[in-house]
Amino acid sequence: MKPPASSATDQAPADPTASDEALATQPIGYWSGLAHTAVTRHLRDAMARIDVTQPQYWVLNRVNGGPAAPSREEVVSQLTPLADGPHEIARVVDQLLHRGWLRTDATHTLHLTEAGEAARVRLRSLVTELRAEVHEGISDEEYVAALKVLRRMVANVEEVTS
Repeated sequence: MKPPASSATDQAPADPTASDEALATQPIGYWSGLAHTAVTRHLRDAMARIDVTQPQYWVLNRVNGGPAAPSREEVVSQLTPLADGPHEIARVVDQLLHRGWLRTDATHTLHLTEAGEAARVRLRSLVTELRAEVHEGISDEEYVAALKVLRRMVANVEEVTS
């Protein structure tokens, strides 16, 4: 583990009402978790209103997004780390096959149907609208800076645990 930097800032208890001047003392885990929960809930609530789930959107994008049609196993393997459990993506594939948004071919690869592609396009539009709501008042430069900071924090933690 690296020794603390000489200019280390003391860690204060999480405080959702902290002033701007006190934000440097706030725990990143609290704020990143709060952001994750709020943004994910907002997205999933909007999708639920049109009877779709976020993992269904992930699967539609993955089936559409590669250079070659993926197998069920490839989709499950690639998306399970994002899911709420080890069986969720396999269930989503089954739901989308049943709904008629996916089909399989003779080689057992997955493809979007016309209805699946139409749903993916509608969802893409919804997600774009939701992103605009979440990013309101935040410039692209500020957003990139925030992600760079988070990426560096992840790297710092991974370096310590490696």
